[in-house]
Amino acid sequence: MFLDIKELELHPMEFSEKFAPDAIGLGNEIKQSGPLQASGRAELVEEHQGKHQVIQDIRLRGKLTARLEMNCARCLEPVRRDVARDFELLYRPLGADAGRDELSVTDAEAEIGYYEGEGILLEDVLREQVLLALPLKVVCREECKGLCPHCGKNLNQEQCSCETPMADPRWEALKDIRGRLAH
Repeated sequence: MFLDIKELELHPMEFSEKFAPDAIGLGNEIKQSGPLQASGRAELVEEHQGKHQVIQDIRLRGKLTARLEMNCARCLEPVRRDVARDFELLYRPLGADAGRDELSVTDAEAEIGYYEGEGILLEDVLREQVLLALPLKVVCREECKGLCPHCGKNLNQEQCSCETPMADPRWEALKDIRGRLAH
């Protein structure tokens, strides 16, 4: 759904969209396993800067829900997560803030996004919000043992038969120093 500036000049737009799995690309590591539902309102906010300059910002308020599947960061087993997020966003035309003196950015200004052209694509906004709702690393459970670094077996399912852990060659120089200091 395209949120067009020309249409927003006439009236605010309500949206209630349902996106089938993989309709919005979330990258190679995240799979949408159920529909992504989003609803909300888009409106135009005019900001007057100076006597003759008017900046047309787009304000989006809404919520989204989705069911996602990704791999555990430790054992690589699939993990399902439900995402629910409310959002309130402000998008300003690209270049609208150009030419202003360099000042420190306030918290409110840090929340401003930018759009290019005649509006923004709702799918792009939703992709960003879904990705922001996810943790950097997902684990299937807190006590996940992960994979054996030598044979690759899932240590949650079975114990591997690997002997002693292999030493990391990068630490050998320090082991030599410790051995010399001990004698």
